[in-house]
Formats: sequence, structure tokens, C-alpha cells
Amino acid sequence: MLKKNYLLILIISVISFSNNVYSEEPALNELLDIIQKDLRTLERAVYSESFSSKTNQTNKNNLNNNEKEEILTRHLLKLSEIQKQFQELTNKYEEINFKLDKLMTRFSKTQSDNQLRFQQLENSVTEKTNDVIVGQSTNLGIVDNTKEKVLPGTNQPQDLGSISYKDMTQKNENQIIKSVDSTKTVLSEIIVNEEKILPENTPVQQYEFATSFLKVGDYNMAERAFKEFVDTNPNHELSGNAQYWYAETFRIRQLYTDAASAYLEGYQKYPKSEKAPINLLKLGVSLVQIGEKDQGCLMIKGVKKQYPEAAQSVLQKAKYEEKKFECQKDNS
Repeated sequence: MLKKNYLLILIISVISFSNNVYSEEPALNELLDIIQKDLRTLERAVYSESFSSKTNQTNKNNLNNNEKEEILTRHLLKLSEIQKQFQELTNKYEEINFKLDKLMTRFSKTQSDNQLRFQQLENSVTEKTNDVIVGQSTNLGIVDNTKEKVLPGTNQPQDLGSISYKDMTQKNENQIIKSVDSTKTVLSEIIVNEEKILPENTPVQQYEFATSFLKVGDYNMAERAFKEFVDTNPNHELSGNAQYWYAETFRIRQLYTDAASAYLEGYQKYPKSEKAPINLLKLGVSLVQIGEKDQGCLMIKGVKKQYPEAAQSVLQKAKYEEKKFECQKDNS
């Protein structure tokens, strides 16, 4: 700014001076030319300085942008490296879990095999010791009277013609004879009614009380509670659900025969309940597990036919169980 002001003052003074003495001496024209040339050089210098300052600012901005881009690229590269390392760690973790599962299965198999072998060894050792004891006793002349004689008329199998007169006339030992007179001494089984465990509340509260045992994992008490609920409230809207959970208490404990009978009872009594589709599916699965594969497959296939509007999870589970037990191959 100072240079510009200085140039303006110089131009004004030169112009005023030229107007006054231009006509007097021709040598002044040469001086004016020289001054004009100097002014031009000064203007160029000022312009070049302003241009250089602008270019420096633009260069600085460009450098800042370039530095920012370089920093971003560095961060992106680091993130990609971290992702690769994380993937490698997850793969190693999965491999380790897979190896651990294999080791656990092998360990369980070896443990079961060892238990069987130990049992066999113990049985063989006990048999050998019994044989040795019997042999020693016979060598010493000791007769083993612990074995009971098979008397005639008992429920033990005997060969035809093996009964002798002496056996019929024995007096020292009582014969166990199955006759009509023995029916007089048959003891009738006394059924002991268990105490009620459901509270004296509404059926909904009783149902919630029964389900609380399932949440805790007390399946014996849950069995009793749901059975009592179904017996006391056979026509309630929650009775179908209670019957299903009653059957589930057996399935969880791997009592598949009891579970199948409970599922069957729920299928017959409550075919329109909320749990009817899953009850039918579990009935088929439990029948297959107890050896009734044909009946079980019919029940599993009947889920989609009888309950086409059931939940998708139940229908997909039925398809899975049908493929698992190869129901299509057996019926084809």
C-alpha cells in the first residue's frame, strides 16, 4: 500500500510539473520519458509481488488439501489392516472352537468306552471269584444250599415228566401254588392322593403359578401343577396349553413314552387350542423316538394338512423333522 501511494504522489507531481514546464525546455521531455519508464518498472514490480502473494496462498491451500488427503489415506489403510487382522483372529477363534468340540467329543467317547470296559472287567472279575469260591467249596465237600429247589405247581418253567412222587410228598417246604383260593388274599392297591399345590385363585393365576416351575427348572413340580390344572379346569381356554406343557415336562426329562401319551391326550382333547399344531408335531417326533416311525411320520406330515394356518416356525420345523427322519423315503 505504501508503494502504491508513493507512485500516485509521484505521478501527480510529475504531471503537474510537466504541465508547467513542458513548453519551456525540450530536455524536460527526455526526463519525463525516463520517469515514465521508471514508473512502469515500479508498477510491474508491485504487480509481480501481489501475484506472488496470491500464488503462495493458493499453493499453501493446495498443500493443506494434499496433506489432508494423505492423512485420510493413511487412516483408511490402517483401518483396512485392522479389519484384516480382526478377520484372521475370528478365523483362528473358530478353528480353536472346532478343535475343542472335536476334543470334547473324543473325550466323551473315550470316557464312555473306558466305563464300559471297567464294567466288563469288574463283571469278569466277580464271575471268576465266584467260580473260584464255588470250586473251593465243592473240593472241601461243602454243599451250597442257598439255591431254592423248584417245587411243583410253582410259576417256574419245568420239563414235562420231571415231577416225581417224592417231590409231591415233601413236608419240609411249602409249595407256592397258584389257585383260585389265593385270590382271596390279593391286596388292593391303595392310591394315595397327592396334596394340591395350586393356589385357590383364578385359573389364569393358577396357570401362571404352574409355569413358574418351568422357568425355574423344577419339572417334577411343573408336571404335578399342570396335571392338577387340567383335572380341575378341563374346559378352560388355557387347558390345551397346560396339557402341552404337561407333556413337555416328560420330553425334557427324556421320558418319551410318557411324553407321547400326554401329547396324544392333548391332541384328542384339545385339537383347537393354541398349542395344537406344535403338540401334534411333538407327538410325531416322540412316536418316532420310541420306535413308532410310521405313525410318527404320519403325525409330522399331518401338521401342514390339519393346521395350514399355523405359525411359519412350526411348519418349517415340521419340514425339518420330516427330512431328518426320512419320512418321504419310507412312504415313496
